[in-house]
Amino acid sequence: MTIQELTDRIDDLAQLLSGNELVAASDAVAALDPHEIVTAIERLSPRAGAVLFRLLSKDRALAVFDALSPAVQGDLVRQLRDSEVATVFADLDPDDRVWLLDELPASVAQRLLQGLPARDRQLTAAVLGYEQDAVGRRMSLDFVTTHPGLTVAQTMDRLRARLDDAETVYTLPVTGAGREVVGVVSLRDLMSAPDDATIDEVMSDPQTASATSDAEQAARVCADRGLLALPIVDSERRLVGILTLDDAARILKQEESQDVARQGGVEPLGRPYLSTPIPRLVRSRVVWLFVLAIGATLTVQVLSHFEATLAEMTALALFVPLLIGTGGNTGNQAATTVTRALALGEVTPRDILRVLGREVRVGSLLGLALGIVGFVIAGAIYSWPIGVVIGLTLIAVCTVAATIGGVMPLVARAIRVDPAVFSNPFITTFVDATGLVIYFLIAKTVLGL
Repeated sequence: MTIQELTDRIDDLAQLLSGNELVAASDAVAALDPHEIVTAIERLSPRAGAVLFRLLSKDRALAVFDALSPAVQGDLVRQLRDSEVATVFADLDPDDRVWLLDELPASVAQRLLQGLPARDRQLTAAVLGYEQDAVGRRMSLDFVTTHPGLTVAQTMDRLRARLDDAETVYTLPVTGAGREVVGVVSLRDLMSAPDDATIDEVMSDPQTASATSDAEQAARVCADRGLLALPIVDSERRLVGILTLDDAARILKQEESQDVARQGGVEPLGRPYLSTPIPRLVRSRVVWLFVLAIGATLTVQVLSHFEATLAEMTALALFVPLLIGTGGNTGNQAATTVTRALALGEVTPRDILRVLGREVRVGSLLGLALGIVGFVIAGAIYSWPIGVVIGLTLIAVCTVAATIGGVMPLVARAIRVDPAVFSNPFITTFVDATGLVIYFLIAKTVLGL
């Protein structure tokens, strides 16, 4: 089914639900696979999504709920009856329960936890005990382990016994005394080895992550190295859980969505656009607009300070949009590049001097290229002194903007703030003000104003 065909079916389904034609809606849903139903619920309002969810059989409902994003799951929970919520909540893995609980009010979360069987409640509480951004909060507790002295045949028996409830069977942590991780072994290695071979003969060195380490960094390690499962350990290297590749991808998707949103001057929605209520869309943008509007008063103050200079040479005002726009774009380019490099682990705050040196050179070369063009065009149209002012300003503004844009994300990471927060919007505002100061100072010097 093409995207357009699916969209048309979802629109038809929405009309059936709004008209309370539940029999016809149930027949329409039966023709969709779970992934398509997830898409439908994400495009519908929370109320319509809940009605659609109730039309599903128990098995399909559990599969669909598990595939929804935590924010949409939270919307469904608010619309469903307690008995329905308890059923799907109990069926989730402990780490998936935590994703959902993070989206719910504390009173609702507490009620759901109390309704779990004692063992499930204990496992979920263990994951909830970690900090919000720690990988321990996203790890799975349903895994299979083996030991160095066991044979391949014995390990395969352990796998077969856990096929229904294990998070993954493709990578197994190998634990020694005291549950210390001493290696990992893949299903491929097990299947290609003789049954009587011992695990210490086929296992490989482990790559692990501390349960208290940042979830994004652990997910990046898992994704970059193509690990199907990353063992998560405590401070004494004892195994406490695993991070699977699909959970790592989920973490990275969430983090990248937040970064993209904040670089654009909005708060992340955490849910599909079409299912986000209008008031939430407004809230996600209005605070940043106020902050940036206050910051833009710096530009107004600079213009008012150099009002006399503008009055003497009105041609200078014509180039203000060009100069501040070029400076903001240059700073944003540098900030985006360095923020991405931070996320990928290519640079750290300790590399600030190296980044500073590189961005000074990049900015000056960009400014030189643009400055030559600006000098020729402005000089030919207005006057060569004006051309000199524009050319020199472009060189200076691009150098300053690239330097600030490259350094700000590193400073943000050093003070434990999301680099995206101090990225494009703030850099644009700051560069606008400093660019105007540079422009008018160069103009006063060159033109003798």
